[in-house]
Amino acid sequence: MGLIRWTALALIVAGALSLVYGGVSYTREHTAAKLGPVEIKVEETQDINIPVWMGVGAVVVGGLVLLGTGRR
Repeated sequence: MGLIRWTALALIVAGALSLVYGGVSYTREHTAAKLGPVEIKVEETQDINIPVWMGVGAVVVGGLVLLGTGRR
C-alpha cells in the first residue's frame, strides 16, 4: 500500500475514534509552592473536546481519498 492509502486509513480510524470517545483528557502536574525541602504539587486534569463535525469530516475525507486512489 502506498503512503496516500495509509494516510487515508489513518484519517478514517482517527475520525472514528473521535466520534466514539469525543475527546481526550490528560493530567498536568506543576509545583504550587516550594518551602525549603517541601514541595506542594498540584495535578490538573485538562479536557480537549473534538467536535463531531471534525470526526465526520475526517472519515469522509479519508474515504474519498481511499476511493480516489483505488480508481487509478
